[in-house]
Amino acid sequence: MADPRRPGVTAIHSLDRFVFSVPDLGVAKQYFTDFGLDVRAVGNRLDLYTFGHPHRWGSIFESGKPKKLEYLALGVYAEDYEPLRKHLEKTGVKLIDPHPLVDEQGFWLRDPDGITLQVVVAEKSSPNQKGETFGPMNMKNPAGTEIGFNRRSMQPVKPVRLTHALLFCSDVPRSLKFYREAMGMNLSDQSGDGIAFMHGVHSSDHHLLAFAKSDGPGLHHTSWVVRGIDEVGLGMEQMLNKGHKYGWGLGRHVLGSNYFYYQRDPWGSFTEYSYDIDFVGLDGWPAQDHPPEDSFYLWGPAVPEDFITNHETQAHKA
Repeated sequence: MADPRRPGVTAIHSLDRFVFSVPDLGVAKQYFTDFGLDVRAVGNRLDLYTFGHPHRWGSIFESGKPKKLEYLALGVYAEDYEPLRKHLEKTGVKLIDPHPLVDEQGFWLRDPDGITLQVVVAEKSSPNQKGETFGPMNMKNPAGTEIGFNRRSMQPVKPVRLTHALLFCSDVPRSLKFYREAMGMNLSDQSGDGIAFMHGVHSSDHHLLAFAKSDGPGLHHTSWVVRGIDEVGLGMEQMLNKGHKYGWGLGRHVLGSNYFYYQRDPWGSFTEYSYDIDFVGLDGWPAQDHPPEDSFYLWGPAVPEDFITNHETQAHKA
């Protein structure tokens, strides 16, 4: 079955890959292995996969310096590649040399906050339909009664795929304008000028990218789909048992609707276990501006004080 395409629209279809650098690759390998990803060492970097899926969702390089978002790769259909490049040049967006960490195909540019973007022809990795949903996990006891699982029956939580990334930016409306006009994305929901969520017009999750106001650019979190709400909770237990004590959740978001647990990584950003996020098809989404109380969560524990701290700008100003 062919991937969906909104007629007459040239736009990116997926967040193809995120790339950041960290002080020590050994720390990164241990952390993402604990999280449940398939971590592969390739030359001077780590590549992040989910088990059983061929797509490379992320790459991490060692810099010896504080963590830094290096670039995002955005995927397009082959027929959109040249039209999108010509559109960008026509609208005054300056194309730049490839990022020094890589030698790959695609063209390069920067968003208004200076985040480096690579546009590549790639298979669509964003979903084409609402993902399968699962209720609470259950089993039957010897009498045939349906009961909950026991701990000895649990397997390690292994996320299925990447769903989105949330970026820090200095001006949310400016970022919305750029990614809408330059990349062809559309607004899903926002809460004033503080946070906004954007989807891919050729169908995607409620958001491929989200933007939160800060004092500059950075990566707040990447979000990973798991198979049920129990796996969100079990992912939390998995990380706690491996010594990763600082996180937020279990809870449920309003915007996007997904259940969540956020684990803080060794560099001050987060990785999220996510389940049952909203889906946006070719018919689009009725974007709304929501009050601040709906911008974080429907239910869950109180938000940690430093949850929206941009540790990248703090570290690189030091």
